[in-house]
Amino acid sequence: MGRIASKFGGTSVADANQFRKVKAILDGDPRRRVVVPSAPGKRHKDDHKVTDLLYLCHEMAAAKTGFTTPFEQLRQRFLEIEQDLGVAANMAAELATFHREVEAGASRDFIASRGEYFSGRIMAAFLGAEFVDPKDYVVMDADGNVQPQTYAALGQAMADETKRYVMPGFYGRDLHGKIKTFSRGGSDISGAIAARAVMAELYENWTDVSGLLMADPRIVQHPCHMDQVTYREIRELSYMGASVFHDEAILPVREAKIPINIKNTNHPQEPGTLIVPVFSESKYKIAGIAGKKHFCMINLEKSLMNKEVGFVYNVLGVLARHGISFEHCPTSIDSMSVILEEKRLADKGDIVLDELRRAVNPDRIELVEDLALIAIVGEDLANTPGMAAKVFTALAGEGVNVRIINQGASELNIIVGVKEDDYEKAVRALYLTFVTA
Repeated sequence: MGRIASKFGGTSVADANQFRKVKAILDGDPRRRVVVPSAPGKRHKDDHKVTDLLYLCHEMAAAKTGFTTPFEQLRQRFLEIEQDLGVAANMAAELATFHREVEAGASRDFIASRGEYFSGRIMAAFLGAEFVDPKDYVVMDADGNVQPQTYAALGQAMADETKRYVMPGFYGRDLHGKIKTFSRGGSDISGAIAARAVMAELYENWTDVSGLLMADPRIVQHPCHMDQVTYREIRELSYMGASVFHDEAILPVREAKIPINIKNTNHPQEPGTLIVPVFSESKYKIAGIAGKKHFCMINLEKSLMNKEVGFVYNVLGVLARHGISFEHCPTSIDSMSVILEEKRLADKGDIVLDELRRAVNPDRIELVEDLALIAIVGEDLANTPGMAAKVFTALAGEGVNVRIINQGASELNIIVGVKEDDYEKAVRALYLTFVTA
């Protein structure tokens, strides 16, 4: 029988009642044998996340101002969960030890890691599971990259398929053996590491939403959830600003071709979003729509540009000398455009244009500012006739002028550039055309 690795986010372990929901979910499928909890999140809007309180303890201790207030909030939080669940997780002693460690000058990473550590201790006691401390197995270099030996060591530690294991998220150790945390949200990375270590058949990521949304809910009212999306589509959407998984958080399972299921702890019966290595089918022709503002475009025109060897090389060379990277570079026979983030050009616009005039002697050059880019992403785009026509029709119907259209070599997306003032209107028009039409 294959195993499922289940990671639970901060809201999923915010209090004792949420812990009970977690147990019910785990008991609902005997394959759920590897559990990765986060630190408790907010119980209500005005509450504190445990990790924020831990960072506050470190800052106040470092400033020698005393850290009694945030520590007491932490202490009450964990003791309350332990007592409400009726388990013996030795929290009083663990917290007393932690207080002494903070007083003794414990590192910021060590202090921040204790939220997941305490959560994991309580979870293991509540489930009757074996506690696995990631500091003994998850090894990172100075840049936070997981070392290859991690997977074999962790896999061996959780090798018994008849047991249930609890491994806290968010931290491991550095090459010198000291506790090291991932970036904020690092429990997602830990969950993926655990799933890969045991070669799980599925990695479940339990949170407080029922999957990933097909568009920004601040722009589109009640957008649909993605039913299925590929790793490639996720990368494209994330790059274009969508609030989906950061690539680092899914890299371990993506490399091992393990699917991910984004599920809602509070509504476990809902299917959520399935992230898969290879596209099979989806309700819609696209995975989602995402975009970003604050781009600009340098347009260059020159007769017989296509005959001039090194033209594009010289243009991009000017940008490289100024340390400016570009996003897209669509071309035609006698023209090319270079699209880049405005912040990368900053106050160098006039200087760069002057250098380009000298470098390639264009017939015309202009800088277009205040652009927004929108990506329509989907594995099925290349196989569906008329998709670009639908884009133009949707935008024309709202009076939106398309300044740029570009399709990547992978044919995974269609990117359009519009004026920033038209951005929200354009996103809504595209969503209505591709998702609700």
